[in-house]
Amino acid sequence: MRIFPKDMSANNRTLVQTLSVVVLMGSLAWAAVPFYDWFCRVTGYAGTTSTATTGSDVILGKTITVRFVGSTERGMPWSFEPVVQEMTLKIGETGLAFFEAHNPTDRPVAGQASYNVVPDAAGKYFDKIACFCFTEQILQPGETVQMPVSFYVDPEIVNDAEGQYIHTITLGYTFFEIDLPEDEQQAALDATVLPVTETAQDATVQN
Repeated sequence: MRIFPKDMSANNRTLVQTLSVVVLMGSLAWAAVPFYDWFCRVTGYAGTTSTATTGSDVILGKTITVRFVGSTERGMPWSFEPVVQEMTLKIGETGLAFFEAHNPTDRPVAGQASYNVVPDAAGKYFDKIACFCFTEQILQPGETVQMPVSFYVDPEIVNDAEGQYIHTITLGYTFFEIDLPEDEQQAALDATVLPVTETAQDATVQN
């Protein structure tokens, strides 16, 4: 089977082959990101949690302890920590925890939270129903907020070869700063423009 035209020179063939390899590698790299995200969510790899639209319809008598950890990346000016350090729930029971964030600066700051659970084997059994980490968060200057996360531990964890021996799960969040949306950027700029006083206006007219 002939791939290249008969009259194509050796140099041109080499160029075409090289470009084809570059395009192929670029396509694989682009596809790897969503595939890796899907793989982590399905398998719980690297402590990635699952999501659910409703709570579990099965609640076991066995309990499990969930610990909460909050941190910020370098350069993120917020303070961020869990309101309670841990809670003990029945497996399958819906829990509601809060994390408190404070913006001590004189400017609006937008943030996005990354998250994981430890041990990794618990990731695919830790289901979030609602979480502040699903969307970006914006805190105004000096603002303090409490952010909720609603979750449950899937009862299937007791049937897992590793999961059945897990008695404590640590849920951790790390907030990092992101760019403000354009409308928030404009609002911040408008807030820095001082209004012209009547005295200043009068002085301008007289001149």
